[in-house]
Amino acid sequence: MPAPLLDVADARTRVLHAAAPLPAEEVAIDDALGRVLAEEVLAPHDVPPFRNAAMDGFAVRSGKGDRDLVVVGESRAGRPADVPVGYGEAVRISTGALVPDGADAVLQIERVDDRGERVTLLEDVAPGRNVREAGEDVRAGAHLMGPGRRLTPADLGVLVNGGRAAVRCARRPRVAVLATGDELLPPGAPLGPGQIHDSNLVTLQALARGDGAEVVLARHVPDHAGATRRALGEALEAADVVLCSGGVSVGPHDHVKPALAELGVEERFWRVALRPGKPTWFGARGRTLVFGLPGNPVSAMVTYLLFARPALAALQWAEPPAPRRAVLGERLLPHPERDECVRVRLEDGVAYATGPQGSHVLTSMALADGLAVVPRGKLALVAGDPVDLIEI
Repeated sequence: MPAPLLDVADARTRVLHAAAPLPAEEVAIDDALGRVLAEEVLAPHDVPPFRNAAMDGFAVRSGKGDRDLVVVGESRAGRPADVPVGYGEAVRISTGALVPDGADAVLQIERVDDRGERVTLLEDVAPGRNVREAGEDVRAGAHLMGPGRRLTPADLGVLVNGGRAAVRCARRPRVAVLATGDELLPPGAPLGPGQIHDSNLVTLQALARGDGAEVVLARHVPDHAGATRRALGEALEAADVVLCSGGVSVGPHDHVKPALAELGVEERFWRVALRPGKPTWFGARGRTLVFGLPGNPVSAMVTYLLFARPALAALQWAEPPAPRRAVLGERLLPHPERDECVRVRLEDGVAYATGPQGSHVLTSMALADGLAVVPRGKLALVAGDPVDLIEI
């Protein structure tokens, strides 16, 4: 008799326990987009580092309008004025340029009668007008960001403003993707009787790359014991994470589990209380993680999202993505023995099933904004009930 199905939460815990963070490496800022930071970054200086003008205009002393001033110099971005601003004086200034000593405000050019060597202020000027103070964005020594943050374009700008040309990031996980099955053909190949195109090899690579991984091997594997063992052996040597779809059941042509056992991969679990995705397998050899995912396309994607994605996050020093809450827009019947991931679309935060939910119906995933997790049990969920939503 097979062992009881493992709870989804317990399965995720076992995965995360095995996913030790990868070593960090120095990464140039230009190459750091999407990488996960592996250090704390402090601001070495104020940002901005000096008082500067927020407008093109004239740096002046604050006070009443209708003043006639002598223009004594110019402050341009990167070329500060070499004179201070005294009483009855102004310095022509560009946006971003250093505000000269003696000035405490900038009046924009549209509020000035500019006659070249002299100007007349057409408005009263309050202290600090159109002046960006040093440290207004970030003070020296302030915490900018820390380990586990996946770097966005704005983050890169903050790091550059903070004086960094490179940062330490977690190494990208190396991922190998194998798709097993004699029936599988490459994209675009003419189909013969009983044959299908291999979508798993493409979708699993795309998911892994989207989660920050480097795909180092991607291969179709026929339903042959020797070929399966050779492909898995090569994948184990090349990758931090092996994703293998299909071949994890116990039929005469399912060769993945025996091959992994021969290759010294320790099984951590097999068969999860999940629909779709019950035959999911997970194991490890040293620090290398192996996911045996079901062969049905939706099942392969669902189990990747539930188990492999959190592992890739943990390997990169990041927190695994947490479900968010949504509200159901329709009645859903639970499975009596397994949690079910229903593909749903969102309309103003309300979740509706995308149609037929068979594990072979890949269009149900393409139309989905997320997976609504329906806990196993006897009571139906109805419109208005809250539900956990796993984003795709």
